Amino acid sequence: MQVILLETIGKLGGLGDTANVKAGYARNFLIPQGKVKPATAANLAEFEVIKADLQAKEAETVKVATEKAAAMEGVVCTLTVNASDEGKLFGSVTTMNIVTSLAATGHEVEKRNINMSEAIHHVGEYEVSVTLHTNISVAVKVIVKASEEEQ
Repeated sequence: MQVILLETIGKLGGLGDTANVKAGYARNFLIPQGKVKPATAANLAEFEVIKADLQAKEAETVKVATEKAAAMEGVVCTLTVNASDEGKLFGSVTTMNIVTSLAATGHEVEKRNINMSEAIHHVGEYEVSVTLHTNISVAVKVIVKASEEEQ
């Protein structure tokens, strides 16, 4: 199914591009989310009319994401969790734990924007990536410490 992209989408293309996607993906996700329109003659003509507004909105989104990335540069997220004497956690550190810790420091991000290369099951320092826009991401250092309470 041919669609017109109304915003930049990672693996499909940029604003205004036409892409060929599976019909179910377009019908069930992209069109209801307002990310694309079917590539018909009427929609192409309508897109040309609203193209400037969409480009301005996309530029504003990129600007906000860039500012947020600059503010988050060098952020350290410290988590205190229950762990054994050997440093193995009772459970694991999830993306929700990182979101909560970042929110406490004043950086609001969504859970889906945090990319962990591996699950965190041990005490130590880790790097996670936070994707703020399609091409804008920032590395956040996560320090996992064992809690001081005796069990």
